[in-house]
Amino acid sequence: MEQIIRTQRPLTGVIRQLRPSDLPRFAEHLLRLDDQSRRDRFNGLTHDGFLQAYAERSFREGATVIGYVEGDKVLAAAELHERAEESEPTAEIAFSVEHKIQNRGIGGRLFQRLVAQARGLGYLRLQVTTHANNSAMKALARRFDAKLSFQQGETNGIIELDGAAGLDADWRASAVLGRRGAGKAIAA
Repeated sequence: MEQIIRTQRPLTGVIRQLRPSDLPRFAEHLLRLDDQSRRDRFNGLTHDGFLQAYAERSFREGATVIGYVEGDKVLAAAELHERAEESEPTAEIAFSVEHKIQNRGIGGRLFQRLVAQARGLGYLRLQVTTHANNSAMKALARRFDAKLSFQQGETNGIIELDGAAGLDADWRASAVLGRRGAGKAIAA
């Protein structure tokens, strides 16, 4: 029996904060998500009109959006949305990675960058919510010491930033100084 060996193309993009002018690219990224990736990101099926409005609302309401960008396309994104109603500075986080580059470490790199950004903005706590079957998101959240709870078919996680794991000391120091992540190519 002959085995087919598939080689993945190398990742050549950069992880950077998306600018207001990147709104169309962010919306296109969300629209390219397959059904399962949309379920994972939004905890259910979504229609194209919702995704377009969501992208516009994210930029209009001041969310921080970090993207993995190759050429002129956003292929993955991590979002930081302030939860102003909380007593401590808190933000909700969310991630989306297009199917063709999933399981390549992009989610972890985006998570690191988002945590550094959240710290820089003075947040003390991050919240993440996903459906019970999103094992990739739950594993990623655990990597960063999220305390997970399960309620009514959803997984809720809290990450206390004063002790978040997953960032080594060198990364923390360089992130604080702003020397890592912005515009740096990712090696596969």
